Amino acid sequence: MSNDAQAEAGTAEAQGPVEVHEDLARQLENKREDLFEKFEISDGFPAEVLEEAEAATADVEADIQAEAEERADLREMTTWTTDPVDAQDFDDAISIEERDEEFVLWVHIADVTHYVTPETSMWDEAIRRGNTVYLPAYTIHMLPPVLAETVCSLVAEEDRLAHTVEMHLDKETLSFDTIDIYKSVIRSDERLTYKQAEDRLDDPDAPLHDEIELIWEVADRLHEIRKEDGSLVLNPRRDRAHTIIEESMLKANKAVTHELMWSRGVEAVYRVHPQPTPDEWDEALREIQELEGVSIPGDSWDDPRKAVNATLEQAPERQLGKIQWAVMKVMPRAKYMNDPFGGHHALNFEIYGHFTSPIRRMSDLINHWIVYQNDVPETLVELCDRASERQKAAEQAEREYRNFLEEVGLDPNAVNNRGIEVVED
Repeated sequence: MSNDAQAEAGTAEAQGPVEVHEDLARQLENKREDLFEKFEISDGFPAEVLEEAEAATADVEADIQAEAEERADLREMTTWTTDPVDAQDFDDAISIEERDEEFVLWVHIADVTHYVTPETSMWDEAIRRGNTVYLPAYTIHMLPPVLAETVCSLVAEEDRLAHTVEMHLDKETLSFDTIDIYKSVIRSDERLTYKQAEDRLDDPDAPLHDEIELIWEVADRLHEIRKEDGSLVLNPRRDRAHTIIEESMLKANKAVTHELMWSRGVEAVYRVHPQPTPDEWDEALREIQELEGVSIPGDSWDDPRKAVNATLEQAPERQLGKIQWAVMKVMPRAKYMNDPFGGHHALNFEIYGHFTSPIRRMSDLINHWIVYQNDVPETLVELCDRASERQKAAEQAEREYRNFLEEVGLDPNAVNNRGIEVVED
């Protein structure tokens, strides 16, 4: 068997779905329904919401054509998406250029608020739901899937409406020289999976190789700068393709909230993450230090986040989960607030908020609207509370469902990665 064939045989797709018998499938369905009731999660959409979504997607090309003249036309710019192999929708795309004095990074986000505005039932439903809920092998969407699968998916070789964050980055420091956020029309050149993006990096003759190599160079430096500044990195062994997307999205989110706070001086939905107390950090570090084969480098104790980063990089693979769990236990819950005061402790950002996933988080949807209208909803404080509350409910529902899968003898990660197939008893 060739190396490629061996690698392929180990993937989730090659292993096929996890098989469950009808009786167990019914138990899973009953458990989901119990959780939906307990956490007030709606599986189906009201008829008027679905009708609006169908109407919004009825004549895509004509709508985009009518809009194109009012927007920045970026259709000739080299642009691509990178997502998991089983992704249903592609809501962010990237472009990059190197110039004499700067790098220019563009992050294009599907323009969800072109279709979902405060006057629509879809908006009301998104606020009610708060976010998309991801249970292993079962997703409850915030917005009707028809939107994500059509107009709000930046599919390759089709014109799409986007909200673009254009960032001019200083070549030495990668700090922002200028930030520009505007409505655009784009045309993605390719839809890549993470594995394909990795492969392109290794093949100098592959399409997009130069662009992906350039953005990897920038993303890798952004990642290192972030770590040096004290940003907590709980997954240090992430591959290059994931690092590219993670750092690009973090930079875009940071750019938008930087712009809202400092340039416009408006309230928005900010992400605030309080820090653990010194005693809580001590407790976590002690627990980590006691793990077999693990030691915290002596020069990193001053900043617990740097201590954890340094430890994770040297620790044996088998201990990574325990180190991450020791940290997660003492971390306070991040909240959405209309004021960024306190900043984001884990990321070590003074100001942070969400913008890059308006199809699955109401926080991002509202921030898109604020950026576009330069106006803040009167109920912003309540909306922030709602977003925090719904996120907590989604996380608890996922945790309880994962625990239930384990109780009935299923591996939640295998179910999540491979899906489920019901077989007859």
